[in-house]
Amino acid sequence: MGRSRAVNETWVPPEGSWASSAARRRNMQAIRSRDTTPERLVRRLVHAQGLRYRIAARPLPDLRRTADLVFRPAKVAVFIDGCYWHGCPDHYVSPRTNAVYWSDKVGRNMARDLDTNERLQAAGWTVLRFWEHQAAEECAEEITSTVTRLRQTRQ
Repeated sequence: MGRSRAVNETWVPPEGSWASSAARRRNMQAIRSRDTTPERLVRRLVHAQGLRYRIAARPLPDLRRTADLVFRPAKVAVFIDGCYWHGCPDHYVSPRTNAVYWSDKVGRNMARDLDTNERLQAAGWTVLRFWEHQAAEECAEEITSTVTRLRQTRQ
């Protein structure tokens, strides 16, 4: 258990902490890992096309990673990656504070994304990755056409 502190005592990050200030810590904790606006927009459009899917589900039971949308019968895993957290080549900007930590973190995320793609593809899955800045309509159109095509070939 951590030690308790008085209500008016200011929070100080532990030595070597990723949080450079209490405000930064609150900011980072508020970032959603699922149900982001880009995800919800794409899901709404895909659902309107009549497709049903799992949300934030593991495509493979033994893989401790979740996809944003999973179409199990068609074996399609969809990821909608945040530009900052996944190192978008168009929009990623290196942080000004604690740059080494955050750049390493994004690098590890990118390596994990590649590993996830390889593992899913080796298991016969189709992996679709989109950036959060891509138009939801274009993403939904590609998802719909891919899932529809794969469902027809697997019947």
